[in-house]
Amino acid sequence: MNPTLALHGGPKAVTAPRPERHRWGAEELSRLTAMVGQKSLFYANGPQCADLAAEFRQTCPAKWLMPTSSGTAALHVAVAALQLPPGSEIITSPITDMGSVIGILYQQLVPVFADIHPHTYNLDPQDVRRRITSKTRAIMPVHLTGNPSDMEAIMTIAREHDLFVIEDCAQAWGALYRGKPVGSWGHLACFSFNEFKHVSCGDGGIVMTNDERFGPTLAKWADKFYDRNSAADARNPTSLAPNYRMSEPQAAVAAGQLTKLPAIIADHVRLGSRLLAQLETRALPGVSLPAIDPRDRHSFWFCLLRLDLARFRCTRDEFAAALVAEGAAATPGYIPRPVYRYPLFQNHDFFAGFWPLREAGLTTMDYRRVSCPVTEAVLADSISLAINPGLTDEIMDQTAAAVAKVTHHFAR
Repeated sequence: MNPTLALHGGPKAVTAPRPERHRWGAEELSRLTAMVGQKSLFYANGPQCADLAAEFRQTCPAKWLMPTSSGTAALHVAVAALQLPPGSEIITSPITDMGSVIGILYQQLVPVFADIHPHTYNLDPQDVRRRITSKTRAIMPVHLTGNPSDMEAIMTIAREHDLFVIEDCAQAWGALYRGKPVGSWGHLACFSFNEFKHVSCGDGGIVMTNDERFGPTLAKWADKFYDRNSAADARNPTSLAPNYRMSEPQAAVAAGQLTKLPAIIADHVRLGSRLLAQLETRALPGVSLPAIDPRDRHSFWFCLLRLDLARFRCTRDEFAAALVAEGAAATPGYIPRPVYRYPLFQNHDFFAGFWPLREAGLTTMDYRRVSCPVTEAVLADSISLAINPGLTDEIMDQTAAAVAKVTHHFAR
């Protein structure tokens, strides 16, 4: 390969054509066609929501589940179902989407951010232990990028301290931890059908549980706490709950997507594994690959690499720009900063400029003093590489070649 970077006039490393990807087809269309013939598009007793539930159970065993309007909504429902007193703390990851913490804040609870493992990018169980206080009531591990969290360690901590566990599986469709699907380890689990996830209906989610303490109330927490199974007393809510229902059109597309999930995940796993194998065969001084336990299945929502910037004559952003010039689908980092560094956390501006919990003396949390050094380092030195079924084995091979080319050019 010509070592001259494409940025400097050399040939691109990634030249394979990218096939146009169309995610929806006959499976979704047939269900949408049937849906148009229905007398009602309401979720309760709707055939599309019922089909979605049946398809989901082929992926992850769930005694109780509730389709929701988004993955964020599913997480809010899960948090609400715990019925924790105001000021209770839930430990979660600082490298995640806001959707992981919105429900915590709206339920007048306190997100506590624990640091992550430097190469799995998931919660570090030892730091979770350090963050536990007398107010801790739950842990919310996030299976970031499709790499399963260390659920044995997390569940051990939960048992020792009598804590609940909510799994955030939004990025981890099809991932397996010790041979079991993610989502089947904690007390509750949530998945996302957002546009950018493995499977999508534009937006939507599912919350599930096998715990009889929470299962019978899941639908209520997503539906204004109405009891749709009681025709005589449906509108008689005994708790405050939002409207997070999924409609039948959304469910029709989501159910169609789930019929294709095994093939979709197989593509993600094949492409991600091939990319890592290709990277491992090359001498890449200063580049760290994600750590994956061989007993688990990483479902590769994307691939996150780390750079030891002291070993390069460039910044992280310059490295990413060089990869893009080579034709690689690469972006610098993941989210721009840890969640606790977002302005609303730094200003404690959660409710019209106020945080009632602090003002009522129910928490002393000050997010301006929170520090998760590993998270901050990962977000400062990482590179994201795209993985999706619209790519090919040839593109993965050439992407690995592009990483090697850029690495050797900038290596000190």
